[in-house]
Amino acid sequence: MAMQVAFYKGDGGRLCGWVATPAGRRPFQGTTMAAGRHVPHDLAQFVVESTLGLHEGFWGLLANGASFRSVPGRRPTRPGLELAAAHRDALYATEGIVNAHVAAWLKGAPTPVGPALDAMLARWQALPEDTELRVEWPTRRLPHPARGRRRPARTRAPAPRPATPTR
Repeated sequence: MAMQVAFYKGDGGRLCGWVATPAGRRPFQGTTMAAGRHVPHDLAQFVVESTLGLHEGFWGLLANGASFRSVPGRRPTRPGLELAAAHRDALYATEGIVNAHVAAWLKGAPTPVGPALDAMLARWQALPEDTELRVEWPTRRLPHPARGRRRPARTRAPAPRPATPTR
């Protein structure tokens, strides 16, 4: 089970956008961001998270149905927002890890994700504006706070008893 993500260029290569299609769900539009000389932010995030196996980051949560207000094409749902909230600490930690690796790579410092970022940069730079760069996120199911929670049983008032005749 995997989520397909198609990155594309826009506005003469100055912008990057993406469309994600989670397994068994409808595709949705992601964010649009600046695309300069380097790998665009969300694509770099994808590369680092997938290379290091960080499944509780942005892409892993998105593949599991998380809702983020920053993703315009996915309607925020209560379970999706609850999933993002339940994994917020891991999400923030992952963002820090990603930023550290991308910053090191941009400075030319060694990082385990350097070769993967180099390869993705070459693919991105070679991408014509009218085509897509397709990648796949291998979905690993995460605990979902809304699943498995039982609703309280409905209680009914006891049925009225027929009056007993008095003698």
